[in-house]
Amino acid sequence: MNTKILLPLLASGFGLSVFGSSHREAPAITSQPKLDCSDYYAFNSYEPARGDYVTLIANYLPLQDAYGGPNYFQLDPQALYEIHVDNTGDAVEDLTFQFRFQNAARDIALVIGTGDNRRTNAIPLLAAGQITAGNNGALNVDQTYTLSVIRGPRRTGSSTPVLNPANNTPNFTKPQDNVGNKTFPEYTAYADQYIYEIALPGTDKKGKVFVGQRKDPFVVNLGETFDLINLNPLGTVDGAKDSLADKNVTALCLELPKEFLLAGGNGPIIGTWTTASRVDGTTITQVSRLGMPLVNEVVIGLKHKDVFNASEPKDDLQFVDYITHPTLPALIEILFPIAKAPTTFPRADLVAAFATGVEGLNKNGSLGEMQRLNTAIPATPRDSQNNLGVIAGITGGVLDPAKADLAGFPNGRRPGDDVVDIELRVAMGKLLTPAEAPVGDAPITDGALVNASFFANQFPYLLAPLGGSPNDLSITIQPQAGASLNGPLRPVPGKFDPATRRLTVTAPAEGSSFLGVKADAKVTLSQPAAAAGELSAKVQ
Repeated sequence: MNTKILLPLLASGFGLSVFGSSHREAPAITSQPKLDCSDYYAFNSYEPARGDYVTLIANYLPLQDAYGGPNYFQLDPQALYEIHVDNTGDAVEDLTFQFRFQNAARDIALVIGTGDNRRTNAIPLLAAGQITAGNNGALNVDQTYTLSVIRGPRRTGSSTPVLNPANNTPNFTKPQDNVGNKTFPEYTAYADQYIYEIALPGTDKKGKVFVGQRKDPFVVNLGETFDLINLNPLGTVDGAKDSLADKNVTALCLELPKEFLLAGGNGPIIGTWTTASRVDGTTITQVSRLGMPLVNEVVIGLKHKDVFNASEPKDDLQFVDYITHPTLPALIEILFPIAKAPTTFPRADLVAAFATGVEGLNKNGSLGEMQRLNTAIPATPRDSQNNLGVIAGITGGVLDPAKADLAGFPNGRRPGDDVVDIELRVAMGKLLTPAEAPVGDAPITDGALVNASFFANQFPYLLAPLGGSPNDLSITIQPQAGASLNGPLRPVPGKFDPATRRLTVTAPAEGSSFLGVKADAKVTLSQPAAAAGELSAKVQ
């Protein structure tokens, strides 16, 4: 066995870190965090026996601290949260799934004092006792939502309310945020009871919906990134801090039959995106938009970020210069001269990736920024997914379908797709020839690893949120091992000796083996060793 140790910050290659997929991406949205979409996912469901379904997930209200009480993170009743689907290839929505939220206080009160000095006062907390699956009597605020399906344009089409199968009303329950394990001794069981199977207009097949707090699935090193990419350019795939490791989001999750999404369309490819709008009487003003990750963050110029958030895909020709002549590669070359930017303009490769879809993969005939998903391409099972998606099979600008994971980004987006690495490499010319892109095949990475093993294998896929209590000051370390320097590294069992501070794992069965860790704080591995089928390193 040829065994090696992967040490953070010491491997070859060069690393760059970009931004949260859409966390606080435009000036105006920073003042409206409840309407800020952080991430959007669209993928063919890979839960076993769910191959005829598509999952759509829109995450809102980013950067939630688990301990953010006493009010935590309710969504805005004066807003529309929407998921749009274009199935005719004209960059105009044909289906819209519209969510509206209501928050009703129960005003649980306690009698304080006696006799003439007696008062009945409302409690200041969201719960007056423990809450479990089937027993929420101590909950002080009911969070509910309605879901409507709109056929045609979002504001003028026909609207059909979706009914809660439990009571045949249009009201669904959103579970309370994870206050902590004393309030919610079994949070997963409590939240899972609000995964609903729903009837949809025009089909006998049922869909699913869940709305609730989840662990933020995005992995990125935010602070050093915005400080002119102030981190080690020799970083490894597991060498950078995940700034979102202790954050939650609120997820709007749908699983829908393919036949329902495609009905009345012109093929198996859909375009999809999410928006949030402020409601003031009869006036509805869109303030947030997300389709492809990182577009407003690192493609659209600062002066147009708010304009982009208020726009629709059908009007995206106004932004096309930002795609054909992108500034990000030039900025990367300025900061890291070794990373030469592509030399060909206009960037037809980026237009395909972000604005039209890729020929033979997910091109649908329209021009507009959105996620495009070819529903005819079968889902890749979780344990077989490549976190680089389609570009895993591209070398020198040429695609080898046998090596690519065609069910992954940019053919939609799955939670385990490493969109930061993918988009960095595409921006620097992964889809171009070596003559056009000097570093097009370089393993550019943001230093933070994500893959499908980080997530559940069933709807709603995203993990339960972090609890606000207990607040443990210890560092949690998950050992990982794999056969390649560029990953994927997968979680493995490990032993830690506190006396020597050595972490030991069984070496993978593959030829070369690499050891890394995923931790909720910065750690360093040193003094690597390999013997008797085991890998070990000192944790500092």
